[in-house]
Amino acid sequence: MAKNADKQRQTRAESVRAAAAQAFSATAGQAQMTRERAQELADELAGAAGRVRDALDELRPPSGDDVRELQAEVRNLQARVKALEEARAPAKRRPAAKKRATPPAAKRPGRSSS
Repeated sequence: MAKNADKQRQTRAESVRAAAAQAFSATAGQAQMTRERAQELADELAGAAGRVRDALDELRPPSGDDVRELQAEVRNLQARVKALEEARAPAKRRPAAKKRATPPAAKRPGRSSS
C-alpha cells in the first residue's frame, strides 16, 4: 500500500507540475498577444494624433510670417504680370485714319422718293 500511495503522490505531483506548466505557457502566449495588441493600439493612437495635429494646423489662423510671405509672393506675381502685359502691348498706336466721306448714294431705279 505504501507503493500505491507514493505513485499517487507522484502522479498528483506530476499532474500539478503539468497543469502549472500549461498555465504558464498559456499565460505567456496571452501576454505576447496582449503586447502585440497594445502595440497595434499605440500605433493607431499615434496615427490619430497625427491626423488631429494636421487638422488643427489647417484650422489655425495664419501667422504674421505666413502673411508676409503671401504678400511678397503677390508682389512678385504682380510684377511678372505687368512685365507680360507690357511685352504684349503693341507700340503706341497711331490715331485711326479718318474715313473719307462717301458721296451720297445715287438713286436706284425703281425707287421713288415720295
